[in-house]
Amino acid sequence: MPEQPAETGSGFGRVLVAVYAVFAISATARSLVQLVLHFDEAPLAYLLSAFAAAVYIVATIALARRGPTSSKVATVAIGVELVGVLVVGTLTVLDPELFPDATVWSDFGAGYGYVPLVLPVVGMWWVLRTRARQRSA
Repeated sequence: MPEQPAETGSGFGRVLVAVYAVFAISATARSLVQLVLHFDEAPLAYLLSAFAAAVYIVATIALARRGPTSSKVATVAIGVELVGVLVVGTLTVLDPELFPDATVWSDFGAGYGYVPLVLPVVGMWWVLRTRARQRSA
């Protein structure tokens, strides 16, 4: 029996979806609290937190779903996430005053054990790996 092509949400992908879901929930909760209670203190940082939460939600759903469209959406979301963590991480290191309060991507995700820096690299590897297996099947 030939090997079935891997879906992004199967096998290791289930662990990846779970990690993304945890980040989606935590980033959403954090951004809601920040936006509701402290928006005037650091609006850019808090809006960025909300944007990061939205990216994690989209990536989670796209990774969990099957099909080429979901795979493409996951690739874009994870790419945006990677660019976001690299740009925000760099800016917070070079000019910490730009962000008076931390976001999930500040200092390359240092507040989250650098998982926000590693997660999109692993996510992109997984999506590209499963897409390649789907094409060859």
